[in-house]
Amino acid sequence: MALAYKGFNTALIHGGIYGDPQTRSVNVPIYQTSTYEQDNIGGTPKWEYSRTGNPTRAALEALIAELEGGDRGFAFGSGMAAITAVLSLFKSGDRILTSSNIYGGTFRVLDKVFSHFGITYSNIDTSDPEAVEKAITPDVKAIFVESPANPLLTVTDLSVVSEIAHRHGLLAITDNTFMTPYLQRPIEHGFDIVVHSATKYLGGHSDLVAGLVVTTGKELGDRIAFIQNSTGGVLGPFDSFLLIRGIKTLGVRLDRHVANAEKIARFLKDNPDVSKVYYPGLEDFKGYEVNKKQAKNGGAMMSFELTPSHDIKKFFASLSLIALAESLGGVESLVCHPATMTHAAIPYEIRQKVGITDTLIRLSTGIEDVDDLIADLKQAIEKSRV
Repeated sequence: MALAYKGFNTALIHGGIYGDPQTRSVNVPIYQTSTYEQDNIGGTPKWEYSRTGNPTRAALEALIAELEGGDRGFAFGSGMAAITAVLSLFKSGDRILTSSNIYGGTFRVLDKVFSHFGITYSNIDTSDPEAVEKAITPDVKAIFVESPANPLLTVTDLSVVSEIAHRHGLLAITDNTFMTPYLQRPIEHGFDIVVHSATKYLGGHSDLVAGLVVTTGKELGDRIAFIQNSTGGVLGPFDSFLLIRGIKTLGVRLDRHVANAEKIARFLKDNPDVSKVYYPGLEDFKGYEVNKKQAKNGGAMMSFELTPSHDIKKFFASLSLIALAESLGGVESLVCHPATMTHAAIPYEIRQKVGITDTLIRLSTGIEDVDDLIADLKQAIEKSRV
């Protein structure tokens, strides 16, 4: 689906369902209701019950569908609720290929929940097309990728993976949380389903929890709509309103996020106390050229490791401006320790194999003054020397 406007920032504000025709309000109202009065029995009213549909949520769903270039959008109570709805498309005996370093919550729900229903998975290096091809067996029904992946920012060639998926009759699914449609639109590269933890950049202010799904084609849209209504993990009207409001400033926020991230990544790369920086915006990063081809820039997420002469516990404790916290994508900068926080659900052996070490630090770059952020990182690094 093409954007209704030439400019993406215009679509962020005017896309989907804009305003309210009854009152001429420029904002979609919060329809804080559970049910709707009907004219008669046996009819087909547009609105009947807010699990099935709500005008505020519908405006958000239309907006994300337009921004991602899909046919239908769906809003859920969290990113994991959105992922759970997508995984509910599959049945016992199906296998899903996933990126080798992937959000810990996605790993956990596959490993500990969907495994009970006979749905299996294989973690593979989706940045390697040969590895993807070799992993496809008759029971594989989908490829689920993150690009850049969480937390090592591994870049997967979206066009290549979607071509492989479709050649084998598989669904191509991606989590676009790190990039958002402002920086990357996977459907343009052949993907069938895009999911978001909208808690992150789309909301942008660390004040809501939400998930979004965008589908292509009528069949997929109908199936997700049925799952959404049947399982009921929908986003409420007030959080839908907040998310629409957050999306309106996505462009201006991400421009600042990314500008800060690029400067911080270079500061870290040039710092002798830092042994490794994972950031797709650095020219010598392994996935730089592929990311440049399919995304606007390297985004605002990065991970890094200090040299062995540092104590990362002291590093975290010494930060005064940047908060140690779960989540990402808010206006404030956040750091986390993936091994014990976001990716703790992944067994130690698997973390070590894919490179999620106990010394890895993940940084979500906020929109503060970048010199203040660099100063905070610098003094914390210095204080963490042992």
